[in-house]
Amino acid sequence: MEGIDLNLIRNALISFVILLGSLCVHEWAHAFIADKLGDPTPGMDGRLTLNPASHIDLFGTILFPFLCFFFLHGRLLFGWARPVMTNPSYFKHRARDSMIVAAAGPMSNFGLAFLAAVAGRFLFTVEPSTVELFGRVVLINVVLAVFNLLPIPPLDGSHLMRHMTGMSDETFLRLSQWGGLILLAIWFIPFLNQLVGQLISIGLIPFVVIYPQGIAGFFW
Repeated sequence: MEGIDLNLIRNALISFVILLGSLCVHEWAHAFIADKLGDPTPGMDGRLTLNPASHIDLFGTILFPFLCFFFLHGRLLFGWARPVMTNPSYFKHRARDSMIVAAAGPMSNFGLAFLAAVAGRFLFTVEPSTVELFGRVVLINVVLAVFNLLPIPPLDGSHLMRHMTGMSDETFLRLSQWGGLILLAIWFIPFLNQLVGQLISIGLIPFVVIYPQGIAGFFW
C-alpha cells in the first residue's frame, strides 16, 4: 500500500457522505417548498425525496468532489446536485414565492449546520473524538449555503437578486451566459477565491459561538 494515503482516503469518504447528504437535503428543500407553494413540477419529476438517486449529478456530485479533495489534498470538498425544476406560473405570488424557493436550499444547509453544531457541542463533553465529524458537517454545509447565495447564475443567490431588483427575464438570461465564466474566475483567480473564503468565514462566525471546539480551526 506504499504511496497510498489511507487517512486521506478515509477523510475523503467521510466528507463525501456528508456532502452527498447535504446536497440531497438542499435539493429536497427546494422541491418541498415549491410543492407547498402550489407547484407540482418537483413531485412529477420525482424530486420530493431524500433518496440520493433522485438528485445525483454524475460529475457534480461524484467526480468533481473527489477531484477537489485529492488534488487539493483534503483542503476542500465541493459539489452540486441536479437542480430542481420549478414552474413559477403555479405560484400565487410569483416573485415572492420564487425567492422563497430559491432561499430554501441554502437555508436548509444553514439548518443542518446549526443542528450539527448543537449536537457536536453536546457530544464533545461526552466523546471528544466526535469533534472532527460534526465540525466537518458544519463546514461543508456553511460552504454550500454561502456559495449558493452568491448572486451568480445559476446559483440560488442569482434568483434572489433577480427578483429583489426586478430584473427582466431577458437581462437575467444575458447575465446567465457569463455565469460559468464568473464561477471559473472565482476558482482560479486568487483574489476572488480569497474573497469567497472570507464570506464563508463570516458565515461560520455564529457556529464558532455555538461549537468553538469543532469550527475555530476552519477559518480562511
